[in-house]
Amino acid sequence: MSIFNFRLKRKQKTTENLAGGEAFVQSPEMKLASILLTSFAQDQFYRSAEGTFKDLVTLLSEVDPLFAAKAAVFARTEYGMRSITHVLAAELAAYASGKDWAKDFYQKIVHRPDDMLEIAAYFKGLGGKTLPNAMKKGFAAAFDKFDGYQLAKYRGEDKAVKLVDLVNLVHPQPTQANATALQALVDGTLRNSETWESKLTAAGQAANSDFEKQQLKAEAWGDLLRENKLGYFALVRNLRNILEQASKLVHLVCEQLTDTKSIKRSLVLPFRLFVAWKQLKGNTPNERLVRKALEKAIDIACSNIPELASTLVVVDNSGSMESPVTNSEHIKCNEAGALFGMALAKRCNADIMEFGDTARYIRYDLFDSVTEFAASFSAQNRVGHGTNFKAIFGALNKRYDRIVIFSDMQGWMGYTSPADVFKDYKRRTGATPFVYSFDLRGYGSLQFPEKNVLTLAGFSEKVFDLMKVVEQEPRALVNAIEAVEL
Repeated sequence: MSIFNFRLKRKQKTTENLAGGEAFVQSPEMKLASILLTSFAQDQFYRSAEGTFKDLVTLLSEVDPLFAAKAAVFARTEYGMRSITHVLAAELAAYASGKDWAKDFYQKIVHRPDDMLEIAAYFKGLGGKTLPNAMKKGFAAAFDKFDGYQLAKYRGEDKAVKLVDLVNLVHPQPTQANATALQALVDGTLRNSETWESKLTAAGQAANSDFEKQQLKAEAWGDLLRENKLGYFALVRNLRNILEQASKLVHLVCEQLTDTKSIKRSLVLPFRLFVAWKQLKGNTPNERLVRKALEKAIDIACSNIPELASTLVVVDNSGSMESPVTNSEHIKCNEAGALFGMALAKRCNADIMEFGDTARYIRYDLFDSVTEFAASFSAQNRVGHGTNFKAIFGALNKRYDRIVIFSDMQGWMGYTSPADVFKDYKRRTGATPFVYSFDLRGYGSLQFPEKNVLTLAGFSEKVFDLMKVVEQEPRALVNAIEAVEL
């Protein structure tokens, strides 16, 4: 039984998408999952951040609160989504009150100490005078996850809600790993000289000249990298600084960028690696080496892509996809779609197509660069800037077993869905394909009223794990959420 498309007795329920076109209704569970896995709690092309929050609040009244709690934990701990899960955790407080799973939820939603600060700050912004008991108990238990290094790093001294405020409020039980740090935090003496920020600051302050500063910073970067204290995300964010201040470390940088365990453990989204690749222009030998390492890192991150025979990959290149991915002004939605789309196409030796007003096949070679393809995708638009899903099926000249579409799903040209054109494609080719609908915005509507339409969402490569099973179990995403233990 499919959860992704409601089956009514007579006709699939239709709605109007945010672009004004005809669309089909998604289940509340899938709408919620789509928002959580794609939204960075900032403005989008068709919806403001405030609009996203309102949609989230509405959906909380339509789904089981336990499902919503599990979805938030899944999005935070598996997909690396932060701000939108903070919003849901705070809004969920009213629904979690008195539930036996509430304490465990507020413990498991905390992946880093500052998660607690953000949730508490948002809750107070809603008018909450004091944190609910379940939230306080969950946060108290969450402190057990962190040692002194982490507590010092996320003190939040310049924030409205500081870590010491939470300690004084929830009274966590000290552990062997954090007892000394907790007491120092309360006493106001907790400092961390081991973070990369503090090490670089200390190096700069100790220098008596620009030359000495350069030497000390190079030594600091070297210590951080060799002692593995920088962290993968911090490494990616500081690539330009390292190349400028410690160019001799380039081979160590490349080695750590392509470390499989670090990539899988980091929760760094593949498009963040692509952003770093774009920002390095490749004008120097060291930049070229690092760009090569970043491309390899993306390949490693996406190594879980399944091999799917007889596949067509379609990437939306319409005007709305020209807008930036929320929370990242350096990458557009069509670039993110092209990045995943090309990685999938190469893995499956699939055909690839772009669509807008019209649609066309794109020629490529299996040795082509995924990053180069994504970077040039927007500029090489040959299909116009409308959003015409009908054009996809009108342009098809082959029978496919599956069609994978990366889009914001806001079709509007002709203002009717592509259902009839899709039926015609199936009639003239004899195809009965699975259609993977990758929602890159989480707007919450579908373009196809089909039992074989499989809705997925998110910017994490972990979504490809679901592709391995979703044809046998269309509820794969929902099942993965429901499997979260609280």
